[in-house]
Parts: sequence; structure tokens; C-alpha cells
Amino acid sequence: MTIRLKRIYEPADPNDGFRILVDRLWPRGISKEKAGIDLWLKDAAPSPELRKDFCHDPTKWEEFRTRYFGELENNRDAVPVIREHAARGTVTLIHAAKDEEHTHARVLKEFLEKQKIES
Repeated sequence: MTIRLKRIYEPADPNDGFRILVDRLWPRGISKEKAGIDLWLKDAAPSPELRKDFCHDPTKWEEFRTRYFGELENNRDAVPVIREHAARGTVTLIHAAKDEEHTHARVLKEFLEKQKIES
């Protein structure tokens, strides 16, 4: 299972494998054709409440990470879909966050990799 992260503003590449947009909102300024997305999984993103509470504030990162892990543990729709595609080959989780260190996509990748180890 290979899971990568990439901003939607970076060009698509064949090495990306299956490209999954994991943002709840469509990124500004990107057409669907240019995005090269194979699947848009809105439900993989944090809940609107959690997203608003975090508000991309790095000082809230650990709390956000813990709460988002909790949401992912109960996500019976999006998480299995990502795992299914990852079992077949490379998956790239696409996001629009400017801060690539403090993005929900990084937490989602960590969660999926941790699940793989525990399986």
C-alpha cells in the first residue's frame, strides 16, 4: 500500500496512481479537467465543525489530529473506499491546503497507514 500526498495545484503525474480529492469543498481556481481527479471523497474530510474549530491554526494541531482520528475511526464510508484503492496500487490523496505539514490529508494518510500495520 503506497499512499502519497499532493496539493491539487501541482500537476498530475502518472506516478500519482489513483488520485482522490479528500477536501469537502472543491478547490478554487481549478477546473475538473485540469485537476485530473479519479474520485472526490468529500466524506474523507474532517466534519465542518472540526474544520472550523481548527481553522488551520498550527497551535491547535494536536487537538485537531486527535479529534480527526476519532472521526476517521467512525468513518464507515470513505475510509474503506480509500483502503480498497490503496490495496490495488498507489493512491495519492489530493488536498488544497497551503500548509502541507498541518493538513487533514497528512492525518488521513497517517490513519490509513496505522490501520494497515494493525491489520
